[in-house]
Amino acid sequence: MIKVSDIAKKKVVELMADDGYDSATDFVRVGVKSGGCSGLSYDLNFDKNSSEEDKVFEDNGVKIIVDKKSFLYLVGTTLEYSGGLNGTGFVFNNPNASRTCGCGESFSL
Repeated sequence: MIKVSDIAKKKVVELMADDGYDSATDFVRVGVKSGGCSGLSYDLNFDKNSSEEDKVFEDNGVKIIVDKKSFLYLVGTTLEYSGGLNGTGFVFNNPNASRTCGCGESFSL
């Protein structure tokens, strides 16, 4: 399961509304793809549909879908949002990552 912090939830709801999505019915799609300076990078999008190949769950009022392959890399991850001086954006606190890059957008196991 992926957890969503209170601050990330507020930002997700805001961004979904800005993009024409409804946070009550639509999803945040979280995935992992090859790339980035550490080998794997996070992928975050909004989606109106899920497939049979997706894991679907909800945390803190946010509906999340993850493809089964990515789910193996993301179990126990917390989605947070940082608005600090070092940059603004979503941050993945992934206990499975053995190494992350300086920007926090990629990782390796």
